[in-house]
Amino acid sequence: MSEENSSEFICSFSTSDSNTDMSAARSLRSEDQFLCSICLDVFTDPVTTSCGHNFCKHCITQHWDHNDTFQCPMCKKVFETRPELNINRLLCEMVAEFRHEAQQKTSSGSSEQQVAKPGEVPCDICTGTKLKALKSCLVCLLSYCDSHLEPHLTMSRLKRHQLIHPVDNLDDRMCRKHDKPLELFCKTDQTCVCMLCSVLDHKTHEFVPLKEGYEGKKAELEKTEDEIQQMIQKRQLKIEEMKESVKMSKDAADREKAEGVQVFTALKESVERGLDQLIKEIEDKQKTTEKEAEGFIKDLEQEVFQLMKRSSEVKQLSRSEDHLHLLQSFSSLKAAPPTKDWTEVSVPPPSYEGTVVRAVTQLEETLSKDVKKLLEAELKRVQQYAVDVTLDPDTAHPALILSDDGKQVTHSDMKKELPDNPERFSECACVLGKKSFSSGRFYFQVQIKGKTDWDLGVARALSNRKGIIIASPQDGYWTVCLRNGNEYKALAGPPVRLSLVSHPEKVGVFVDHEEGLVSFHDVDTTALIYSFTGCSFNDKLYPFFSPCNNRGGKNSAHLIICPVNQTV
Repeated sequence: MSEENSSEFICSFSTSDSNTDMSAARSLRSEDQFLCSICLDVFTDPVTTSCGHNFCKHCITQHWDHNDTFQCPMCKKVFETRPELNINRLLCEMVAEFRHEAQQKTSSGSSEQQVAKPGEVPCDICTGTKLKALKSCLVCLLSYCDSHLEPHLTMSRLKRHQLIHPVDNLDDRMCRKHDKPLELFCKTDQTCVCMLCSVLDHKTHEFVPLKEGYEGKKAELEKTEDEIQQMIQKRQLKIEEMKESVKMSKDAADREKAEGVQVFTALKESVERGLDQLIKEIEDKQKTTEKEAEGFIKDLEQEVFQLMKRSSEVKQLSRSEDHLHLLQSFSSLKAAPPTKDWTEVSVPPPSYEGTVVRAVTQLEETLSKDVKKLLEAELKRVQQYAVDVTLDPDTAHPALILSDDGKQVTHSDMKKELPDNPERFSECACVLGKKSFSSGRFYFQVQIKGKTDWDLGVARALSNRKGIIIASPQDGYWTVCLRNGNEYKALAGPPVRLSLVSHPEKVGVFVDHEEGLVSFHDVDTTALIYSFTGCSFNDKLYPFFSPCNNRGGKNSAHLIICPVNQTV
């Protein structure tokens, strides 16, 4: 049955037959029959026009108030004069009964349908208890629960409305100035506008439909999301990298602590053994002296006993007043017991001179062996960071001669004609390595055999290279040097004189950026020459070399960058 026929069918009932006919019509009753075609809601005070169509009294009145012609919104019939509106009492009763049944259905089904909670979008149509909205209509600017959404799903003219997930503030989708739906996106002002805005306030601007603007912004958001995800991934990787770095640092710290405990435990045991041996040696000497003295004392005590016994006999006989008895007994008095001449006998105290010194010397030898093993292990560790270093001819002083492979350098009395580029040393016979290092650790070693003067170390990229060079950490140089064949110094500003046990023939240079460390090692003896600690580099570092002047041929030997042999 069409909508128009159903309306006429409703109007054809007479009031007197309402009870019988309403009972018959119940089977045909559906919500579509009770919807006003103007407000699309269930009739309120339904009235019937002369053409037989039904509307809410308020809706049709407002419709004709705002139009110049009196036309039926359904069949488009035009009335010459404004028609009189009659209350459709039958329809009123049916609508009332329908509302009652719908309310009972809603009440009985409220346990199945969700009541709108705080923060959820409520149905705009529900009276009393508001159910949770299932969809919002961008045409009606209303939100509907499951029951009230049905006309939008079943009625053809409502199916064309755009439904979205329920949202609050549907009024925000209307132009505040013109009270029209926001249907266009102004690309010039980057805002949503209505049709009137496009021909009035924004008439010179560029517009696209909301859907196109939405798709463009959505693509931008997706691109932004991709960029954010990439940033997140990079930071997560950096977090993992830092965690791994911390783990490696902890593992290295644990190994270093374990090695330190092992070394110092061994040193402690060596000291304790040396002390035990020293005490034993002294106690043994003391025991020997005591034993010898005890033997002498025992013999002396025995002699004293015999002498005291004879003394008693002599005293007793000497007291006798019997002349005959004394003379007769005198001959029978035992002869004096044999005694030893103790004049030259003595127990001299043992000599402890040099005992402690010898023990300390022996301990020192033991510790030196342990320290040498430790230095060997340390050198092996830093040699793991060996890098390939070649000399940079663009930085070399004009009097320096570099080998073709960039591994050797010496000084010549003849200056070459070379461009004075900013990188080149102008006065001092110096040269840098080609490769710079801005982080981590690196190691290289140089043969200085046969030279009387040299400088080795690292230099900051921005350190001065023109004029006379002051080599100090404050000026961007961390170096050690040899002068006059036997004067070793660390150019620490002021210089530190170094006392070396032997003359190095090969020097290793190790740098740890993060620790701020530059250390120098005698490769052959594995001895530590000097360490700069607590350094603040704040720049890239380059290996630094100076063969110094050849001094008339006395210092003509080459500085040679040599490969690392880790079989120390």
